[in-house]
Amino acid sequence: MYRLERVRKVFPDGTVAVDEVNLRIAPGECVAVIGPSGAGKTTLFRLLNATLRPTAGRLWFGGHDLTHVSAKRLRDIRRRIGTVYQQHNLVPQLRVIHNVLAGRLGHWSLPKALWSLLIPRERLTALTALEQVGIPEKLYTRTAHLSGGQQQRVAIARVLLQDPDVILADEPVSSVDPTLGQSIVQLLVSLVQARQKTLVANLHAVSLALEYFPRVVGFRRGRVLFDLPPEAVTEDLLAELYGETRANVAVPGYA
Repeated sequence: MYRLERVRKVFPDGTVAVDEVNLRIAPGECVAVIGPSGAGKTTLFRLLNATLRPTAGRLWFGGHDLTHVSAKRLRDIRRRIGTVYQQHNLVPQLRVIHNVLAGRLGHWSLPKALWSLLIPRERLTALTALEQVGIPEKLYTRTAHLSGGQQQRVAIARVLLQDPDVILADEPVSSVDPTLGQSIVQLLVSLVQARQKTLVANLHAVSLALEYFPRVVGFRRGRVLFDLPPEAVTEDLLAELYGETRANVAVPGYA
């Protein structure tokens, strides 16, 4: 699904956010990316969802070289990639059904999208997505009235309607409490496995990465420090990744 060869991203101020990254992610894989703040994980995700292009190196998505594709092909590729953000990116004034149906905007004409703001289309499709994330009763609730965890479930339902090949989850649980965060990660993994999608999650909580993901990538200073199954991620590796004592990183959670 993804192939990165010596990918580098340098910003205009000279900051090297991603440096010589080599990585392959197969269709249907569930991969967790962990690392300290400022490691370049969010920049990596912006490269993966094609909102940034590499400064150097090559990045392929589904056989397409993202460094050379046309603008039209790039728009088509972006429709195949769904992103769940830490801040949800919902419109709080709108009802839940409208925010969920926003996942269909890439498939609708402009008149159809505008008409749906007055009379929501594909109501049953939206309801089914909300059932999958456990809050069907919130279909017509104003989004601003939901809790943070419920809003994150709406964001996941929106991605389900987009029906992408890949779901990128960028710190999807850092704004909720640990118990709720665990349920959201569990939900994401179960949904992509049921739909045979690819999931790449940037997680602050290392314990969630080790518990729910069969592959864990440690990212530090813009580089891949390790790429291992969870049982091979030792306390010494975590200490090296986070630059802390073994006692502080043995079972990292929501710090």
